[in-house]
Amino acid sequence: MRIIINTEKCTGCEQCIESCPYTALEIKGGKAFINEYCEFCKACLSTCPEGAIVEIEDDYRDKAELAEYLAAHRGVWIFAEQRDAKIASVAYELLGAGRRLADELKTELSAVLFGASGDEAKELISWGADKVYHCGDAIFNTFNDEPYAQLLATLIKQYKPEIVLAGATPIGRSFIPRVAARLRTGLTADCTALEIDKETGNLLQIRPAFGGNIMATILCPNYRPQLATVRPRVMKRMEADPGRTGEIVAVDAVNLTCRTKVIETLKEASECMANLQEAEVIISGGRGMSNAKGFAMLEELAGLLGGAVAASRAAVDEGWIPYSHQVGQTGKTVCPKVYIACGISGAVQHLVGMQSSDIIIAINKNPEAPIFNVATYGIVGDVNEVVPMLIRKLKEAKQ
Repeated sequence: MRIIINTEKCTGCEQCIESCPYTALEIKGGKAFINEYCEFCKACLSTCPEGAIVEIEDDYRDKAELAEYLAAHRGVWIFAEQRDAKIASVAYELLGAGRRLADELKTELSAVLFGASGDEAKELISWGADKVYHCGDAIFNTFNDEPYAQLLATLIKQYKPEIVLAGATPIGRSFIPRVAARLRTGLTADCTALEIDKETGNLLQIRPAFGGNIMATILCPNYRPQLATVRPRVMKRMEADPGRTGEIVAVDAVNLTCRTKVIETLKEASECMANLQEAEVIISGGRGMSNAKGFAMLEELAGLLGGAVAASRAAVDEGWIPYSHQVGQTGKTVCPKVYIACGISGAVQHLVGMQSSDIIIAINKNPEAPIFNVATYGIVGDVNEVVPMLIRKLKEAKQ
């Protein structure tokens, strides 16, 4: 069910506006209009003296109309996030995922870039995009929800892609829900895998649910675009091809409104965050480390390998290591070349944060631990015995 305004009956009397606790009703062109703030509380239904506000079935189209509507949407889009005029790494990961989906659907892959320069737009083509919609207006020099949501929603309405992907980053999580509300379509947040249904062509949007206890597959079969945000560091980026060619479409920032102004942006000074996101080797500890002293041992091993130290939620909850080191559903998602899991059982909440690592080495004394199901190499043994042996051998090799 959803709420609409029957513009033929609406007289613009404004009686409905005061009834809405979410300021979701406004007057445009002498008629009432429902904006993206609507929470479907239905408080407005009984206030209109003309009966212009009505509740209707969501799926109100017949099969022929639905088929025509779905066929009008073609193409896969990714939103290329940028910070300080530099494209974020998640954009390249989305291009890799988008390229795979577009090839399977035999359609075009496009990227949308707000801010940054034309050179950055060309780089997106070398990483897999067939077309780039680029707006370099100064309004996008700093991130603000309103102009981002307005322009992206306008482009989607104009060009009608069937799939739109964005990063599940602070920026993506902030404005993509606004876009979904403007377009009246569904949104699946924090996806860890994306597939195409072979029979219907719908996007299968896979994400952890119920606290990570299950992996849910979500579909949006009757509305377009199929909109999803994707966890950073879970998708593999393609190799860049500098000789690749494509089209760059210049987009004008016209009629964009902004009720707020960004005065200053403060960056979090988190050395650990940078280390974990960029580290090629990560040594991670869980409840099997027994105490905080065990993490001192992992730090020594990480130092020998030039890596960073991470942890499961269990170790963080015990207070053995700060939350900034946590990997998993409620922590960071990482994708190093080597991930060494020490005393980690392998709960699904932790796996979603590290299972895309190139090589996973698991050390656990329980041979039935779930971590061994995703491990490239497994060592059955006590971490307090195995890790010191590794440290000793590495020191001998360095000497």
